[in-house]
Amino acid sequence: MPAATARSFLQVAATEEVAPPLRVVQIEGLVILKIIKHCKDHSPSLVTGQLLGLDVGSVLEVTNCFPFPMREEDEEIEADGANYQLEMMRCLREVNVDNNTVGWYQSTLLGSFQTVELIETFMNYQENIRRCVCIIYDPSRSDQGVLALKALKLSDSFMELYRSNNFTGEKLREKNLSWVDIFEEIPIKVSNSALISAFMTELEPDTPVTQCDYDRLQLSTSSLMERNMEFLIECMDDLSLEQQKFQFYYRSLSRQQAQQQAWLQKRRAENMARKAAGEEPLPEEDPSNPVFKPLPEPSRLESFLITNQISNYCNQINGVSGQSFNRLYLMKALHED
Repeated sequence: MPAATARSFLQVAATEEVAPPLRVVQIEGLVILKIIKHCKDHSPSLVTGQLLGLDVGSVLEVTNCFPFPMREEDEEIEADGANYQLEMMRCLREVNVDNNTVGWYQSTLLGSFQTVELIETFMNYQENIRRCVCIIYDPSRSDQGVLALKALKLSDSFMELYRSNNFTGEKLREKNLSWVDIFEEIPIKVSNSALISAFMTELEPDTPVTQCDYDRLQLSTSSLMERNMEFLIECMDDLSLEQQKFQFYYRSLSRQQAQQQAWLQKRRAENMARKAAGEEPLPEEDPSNPVFKPLPEPSRLESFLITNQISNYCNQINGVSGQSFNRLYLMKALHED
């Protein structure tokens, strides 16, 4: 009986080590309002902040947040930022508020957030936090009547490959990893207490139509479309530069292989002459020869991120144009009536 009990404890411990996959990010309404206010007050400047909450099973609960102070470039000191975070979390703990870090939030401009810096921040958080998310908020898109809020995390397969720092074509094919497998978007669920829900119900006006509803009927979306197109063109130029790097690499590789074949033919002819003279043949490989030095393959991470960004811009352009067509058809029907 004691042996069976010991086995059961070991089984429980083993099952606790395997965390269930993250299914949903549950954010309190007050946290969303804090994020929106912080990002809108400093727009178009980009800001960040800390997310606090609890990791409960397959749900990541975000119950509080606080902003990071903005500094000039010559005042960016990592130690000061770390001290500020620790001091804020200590103050929150003293007033009995959740102070467990579950990630961070940041603002973006037209969805241009898929960068190497974002991945490095994820990896830094991942060293101390088992599961963390990044909440991305886009004030420019929210001005068009859409709550541009999304929760992202890095996929496990990408993190494993990033730690090895090997983004060659062979390794990517081995892991079956493509540009769509870098980030995972987690569904967001807004949660409010019963008291807040009752209070919001009392605040609702008699007429449900607000100024925001009228703003959604604006026909002019040229500025938003133009900026998306500008960013898309810049990404296409960046992708073209990345492709030129790979073209140069493959041309250099082809030239090196041709030099290796010429050197081998010359060495084989020399060995045949040495055999005829009764001498020992020379080895057909010479590691000291620069011809046999392997060429480093450029990393494909940057091109993957640019491709992800291009896809994001295309989806935004598709969404904006689709909404514009809907408004135009609506106005056409109204004029015909």
